[in-house]
Amino acid sequence: MKKAPKAYKNLEFLNSREARPLRILAEYLEPELRFKENNIKNTIVFFGSARLSPEPRKDGMNKYYIDAEELAYRLAKWGKELEQKDEGFYVCSGGGPGIMEAANKGALRAGSKSIGLNISLPFEQKPNDYITPELNFEFHYFFMRKLWFLYYAKAIIYFPGGFGTFDELFETLTLVQTGKYEKHEIPIILYGEEYWREILNFDVFVKYGLISEEDMNLINFASTIDEVCDLLKPRIEKLINKYGMEE
Repeated sequence: MKKAPKAYKNLEFLNSREARPLRILAEYLEPELRFKENNIKNTIVFFGSARLSPEPRKDGMNKYYIDAEELAYRLAKWGKELEQKDEGFYVCSGGGPGIMEAANKGALRAGSKSIGLNISLPFEQKPNDYITPELNFEFHYFFMRKLWFLYYAKAIIYFPGGFGTFDELFETLTLVQTGKYEKHEIPIILYGEEYWREILNFDVFVKYGLISEEDMNLINFASTIDEVCDLLKPRIEKLINKYGMEE
């Protein structure tokens, strides 16, 4: 009789309900190891629709893909400059198409590494061609992917998007508002003020006392690349110095 497979080589077991804790742990430990191997301590995270492209549209929404690529390019160049002082950062996206692709593409154009935190979905989500190969991740569990979006983040930029983008936005706002996210000074930027104001009327939350007026200070609106850069440059180095070496 031949030997039975060891438990950690038994794929039937590893994919079973009983082994779920092991799979969750693997989605924590394996990315952590790769981040350390690549000296990733600080990121700027891009969120936004997987459905946008640079192709012209009647509604002009393609401008957000173009702006995301250019913004990622400029931020990645700045991150490389800060590397000289050991204060660099890297662009991070959800790794798929649309705004995610634009962010990784811009970083690659700047000659910088960039991160793609993919997740297995029935449609839309597949790795784009611009992610740094050793920083291309594939997750099964949304909550583990969310952890890695925020763990190294020193700024988060939300481009126009749908349910997934809103999910990430409101989770981040909730974590900061409730003090569960220690980097409470983190810039949370909604890019494309016209879009966000049309989709969400935050003032109604305040009107009915569902959030406080001070909670609105968590949100920054921007409609140009220069506005984002002007907002981030005084703050990123401070956040890196405060939190970056503790990761």
